[in-house]
Amino acid sequence: MTADPTAEDTTLADLTTRVTESRDSPAYGHDALITCDRLVRIFSADGIEVQALQGLDLLVREGELMALVGASGSGKSTLMNILAGLDTPTAGGANVAGRDLLTMTAKDRLAYRREVVGFVWQQTSRNLLPYLTAAQNVALPLQLSGTRTRRRARAERALELLDLLQVADCRDRHPHEMSGGQQQRAAIAVALANAPAVLLADEPTGELDSHTGAQIFDAFRTANETLGTTIVIVTHDQAVAGEVRRTVAIRDGRTSTEVLRRSEVDATTGHETVVAREYAMLDRAGRLQLPAEYTRALNMRDRVALELEPDHIGVWPDDSDGR
Repeated sequence: MTADPTAEDTTLADLTTRVTESRDSPAYGHDALITCDRLVRIFSADGIEVQALQGLDLLVREGELMALVGASGSGKSTLMNILAGLDTPTAGGANVAGRDLLTMTAKDRLAYRREVVGFVWQQTSRNLLPYLTAAQNVALPLQLSGTRTRRRARAERALELLDLLQVADCRDRHPHEMSGGQQQRAAIAVALANAPAVLLADEPTGELDSHTGAQIFDAFRTANETLGTTIVIVTHDQAVAGEVRRTVAIRDGRTSTEVLRRSEVDATTGHETVVAREYAMLDRAGRLQLPAEYTRALNMRDRVALELEPDHIGVWPDDSDGR
């Protein structure tokens, strides 16, 4: 057999083309406000390592209002703590509004929490100082920011946010004089005081009844639509998750599925309906988590057979034993 003299040149040319295309292609997450790239977080206790995040990928665009869901131990709270600057990743990449969360110093992290992110806890008692009024609680982050904002300007900003979130009548009340829903709306105002790029909320409706929870979500929607703040909510509440356009599920430390919702208007009746579609997430390493109910239904374990078709990939149970 005679070797093709052009084979080596062709291979080198293809390789050069691929390298050039790789250099010219935009970086992963270049147009996202939040980028998690193969994010890893490992905890060690008594000589035992627990991998809470196992190469998680996530992109959040500026101006999004989205929800993160997952079972206890899935890694969602770990992810939120990292994005909030309360915890440090072990490996991978995490970038929020141009800040690299892996390389920040303690001083950088403090400035990040004051200027870039706002945070709302599930426990209403953690969000507000009990000896300050609602207006004073909202003004406090402005006072601590070091921007030398005048007292009158701080008071005006506080009242503006409380009014936006429909709790202006609580401005002179202390937390114990407010209902749980009023406290959470005041807490959202506190989190928005310094005009953060991102607002994070960890189970913000977890201690509230469904009616009050709906009011709290309306407050988040108002902040998102009026101020343009990007908002990420961790929740077990399916009612809340169903209200956002995008819900990302985390399982075993990685993003597993994503539900996207869009509005459709019937051309005949003019009636508007929300259509939801669920997608499996394909991460940067090419890993795909199949829904557990699918794999159980087809008795898929350990390995599966794949076949590339012109417009899809077929996935079948392993039949190597001749069954």
